[in-house]
Amino acid sequence: MVGWIDLFTRKTYCDELIKNLNYCIDHKGLQIFCFCIMPSHLHFIAKRDEELLGEVLRDFKSFTAKELIKMITNNTKESRKEWLLYMFEFFGNRNKHNDKYAFWQQNNHPFDLFTNKMIDQKVNYIHNNPVVAGYVNEPQNYIYSSANPFTELKLSSL
Repeated sequence: MVGWIDLFTRKTYCDELIKNLNYCIDHKGLQIFCFCIMPSHLHFIAKRDEELLGEVLRDFKSFTAKELIKMITNNTKESRKEWLLYMFEFFGNRNKHNDKYAFWQQNNHPFDLFTNKMIDQKVNYIHNNPVVAGYVNEPQNYIYSSANPFTELKLSSL
């Protein structure tokens, strides 16, 4: 997210991410094997067989940003509404390609995982993010993570 803004501290915004990722899984050929939603960003291991992964990520980011901006705008209980919209507009003004707001950073940080050792290392990193941040003591206790057996995200098997 632009400016590393802590938006995903609210259940409603995390649930919107999950809903939109599940849409991409069901309708756009996205496969997600591992994920973790942190307050200011999202980690996942994914692939797409038919077309480029970047295309579905672009669509996901665009749609999700618009939906989350609407949710923030219409949320009468959002105590940070003015500040959040100000920040998204501030970052939006820094890039002429934005209509008004910038929500996500312009680039992703992808890397290819070629070996089982690399995959294991990234899965451990992703699952331990909330532990290192001090949110939980065990990865499986973090609700918005594939380490949690009760996740609502439709995961694929590694």
